[in-house]
Amino acid sequence: MKQFIDFTDKVCLVTGAGSENGIGFKTAEILGLLGGRVIIVSTTERILERERELKKQGIRVKGKIADLMDRSQVKSLIQDIIAVYGKIDVLVNNAGMIQTGVAGEEEADIEDVTDESWDRDIERNLGITFNVTRAVIGHMKSAGYGRIVNTSSVTGPVVSNPGSASYSAAKAAIVGMSKSVAIEAGGYGVTINNVLPGWIQTASQLEAEYQGGLNTPMKRSGTAEEVASMIVFLCSEKASYITGQEFIVDGGNTIQEYKGAPEYYY
Repeated sequence: MKQFIDFTDKVCLVTGAGSENGIGFKTAEILGLLGGRVIIVSTTERILERERELKKQGIRVKGKIADLMDRSQVKSLIQDIIAVYGKIDVLVNNAGMIQTGVAGEEEADIEDVTDESWDRDIERNLGITFNVTRAVIGHMKSAGYGRIVNTSSVTGPVVSNPGSASYSAAKAAIVGMSKSVAIEAGGYGVTINNVLPGWIQTASQLEAEYQGGLNTPMKRSGTAEEVASMIVFLCSEKASYITGQEFIVDGGNTIQEYKGAPEYYY
């Protein structure tokens, strides 16, 4: 019996795959183990370490260094991939939120958000997703096939936190952008969807976020593999009639009405 999900002969581009225990790297690993030819991207040379790790598993992979906020670098990256592989079947837009060597999201009430902080958060999250999607989708439409999956967040599209206006705005905007793209590209066999993680235990998880995971219905944070598994399904041929949608992976956290101390209710 043929395996349920198979990426043999599929060219898969995964951005934001530099962290060894991150969602992007785990997604690339699963895609590769299922037969895909994988191109992984991050801003630093650590992507070459990830390339070596995947090659040890027999995965056909190429690591690329690029700043995806720089549109000229995005253009060159996609041109290089098309020149070598002739196509891009799958795009996973995972880059955003945290960038090695660059300050992370600055938490501040809206009146105290600086222009620089706002612009950086929008460009790092929404901007990167737009840049890469725009560069890739024409090739997918011409080929008559494509899968795009964006790593958004529950923060923005579903819930938020104080001091997270720019991050929330960017992640919600990714979902809104995707709906328009889904309508434009659906007739060409191209789908685009969003995965919205909640509290996920990666290298960048803070103690407060870890504690948040303990208060979900599952009583723990999720893993990168659990998020990656949803992404991979949406990247597959089996997800052919799903587009413009959001899929929450948060252990049921956002379904909880009661937010107080568990001893008083749960």
